Parts: sequence; structure tokens; C-alpha cells
Amino acid sequence: MINLTCQDNETLDRILAVTRAVGWGGAKILQSYYRGEQDLAVNKKKKGGPVTAADLAANNYILGELQTNFSDIDFGYLSEETHQGNEAIPKDWVWIIDPLDGTRDFINKTGEYALHIALCYQGRPLIAVVALPDQEKLYFAQKGKGTFLETSDGNITQVKVANKDKITELYLVVSRTHRDQRFDNLLSQIPFFGKNYVASVGCKIATILEQKSDVYISLSGKSAAKDWDFAAPELILTEAGGKFSYFDGQPVRYNRGDVRQWGGIMASNGPCHQQLCQLSTAILAQIDATV
Repeated sequence: MINLTCQDNETLDRILAVTRAVGWGGAKILQSYYRGEQDLAVNKKKKGGPVTAADLAANNYILGELQTNFSDIDFGYLSEETHQGNEAIPKDWVWIIDPLDGTRDFINKTGEYALHIALCYQGRPLIAVVALPDQEKLYFAQKGKGTFLETSDGNITQVKVANKDKITELYLVVSRTHRDQRFDNLLSQIPFFGKNYVASVGCKIATILEQKSDVYISLSGKSAAKDWDFAAPELILTEAGGKFSYFDGQPVRYNRGDVRQWGGIMASNGPCHQQLCQLSTAILAQIDATV
């Protein structure tokens, strides 16, 4: 059994190469269901949202490929479709997987869905893949080595976020739904230049990498986003020059037991990040004081 360390660059490079291949394989599975080549078999009774045959098929493929390719490394696995309980996985190295981010939009055929795979060490992502099957794109990153876009024809280019440094120049990317009144009140008081409406966290972060958007904000209400929503998108953003943190500036931690990410999380192109976090905190304090 290999004792993997953060300094084992050769093994980490191998892991990233396999993860990219698995990301493409999972994307093809999702495409086959999206295009109607297989029965989607939607189950709307699942707690937290619908689950489809596509979610399960992609999940089984990803887990099977990772476990087969890395049988010589003692990894843990945290996946949306297999997660149970509220105990942290007792391993330093844990895969965090969302086989289909944006299931409702997948069902509604908007094209705005993604696949997330991240390898975390002690709760922080070191390797990540975010695939956008409908666009035939795959973003990948390794800690300290940048973010790259791979297209279905095999072309690979490094990507960077925009360097806009005034809030009034920034575009916010936000969901069309999934917002409560408190969140809408917050957004209405931040003077963004404009808003883009996109589903799926992976697709949202991709718009920041494409320099179409600059900021994404998550604010929990009665529910909260989960570890698998953020782990992979975080790394592809930060390795492209962006920032991703809780509103208090602390790094987001994963595999803590409770997979729900309560509170506020800011993802941005970087220059206004601290200012946005402080402004959001102040605005929320005013909102909550009037309730």
C-alpha cells in the first residue's frame, strides 16, 4: 500500500491524469442519458431533491474507476449518492464526488449541469476536475500548478480569472431559483454591475473562469450547500487566480462530518474578495437586526 504524501508529485500527477480520464468517462455517461439514449428513471422522492438513473450510473462508474485504479492507496470516498450519517471519514485522503451537479436542470434540459471530482487532504482540495458535459469541456487543477481547460478534441489551455478590481465592475453569477428573501435582500444591496443566471455550482464557477462572471455567493437558509457542491469548483477557481472562503476569510473545510456548508461563502476573481466578505457580513447584520 502506497503511503501518499503531498510531496509525492509523481503519484499525484498520475492521480490527476486518471481523474481527468474518469471525468471524461463520467461526462459521456451523463450525455447518453441527457440525449435520451437511456431511460432517465427520475425518482422525485429522494430527500433533498430528485435523483435519476444518470446520477447513479455516473456515480457507480466514478467510484469503480477510482477504486480500481487506486487500489494501492488507502483513500476514503464521500459521494452525494452514497453518503450516509454525520461522521467524518477517518482518513487523511478523501475523494469528494458529485456525479451530477444540477440534476433539476439536467431533467429540464437546460444544459447547465456538471460533474465534480475532488481529492482532498485533511479537508482541503489538492486535485480537482469539473466536467461540463453539454459543453464538452473539462476543467482540471492541481494545487500549486494552475487550472486548465481541456476540450473534447484534446486541446488544453491554461485559464485565468479577470483582474477587475471594483465591485461596480463585477458580474455576479446566481441561480434563477434557490434564493430566500434574506439572500435576495443581501444581493440587492451590493452594487454589482450586473447578474448572470446559471444553474449548477460547477457551471457558475466556469463562468468566472471564462471571465463572463466575477463573483458567486452561497448563503445558507433553511438548507445549505454540501461538500460535494464546492470541493472541486473551489480548487479550479483558486488555481486560476480567484479566491474562495467563508465570509470571515477562513478557508472552507471539507469532510467534517456534517456535509452541509452553513453560513456564507464567497467565491470571486480575487481583488475585491475581502471587501465583498466584509460588506456582506455588515449587510446581513443589518438585515438580521430588523427581523
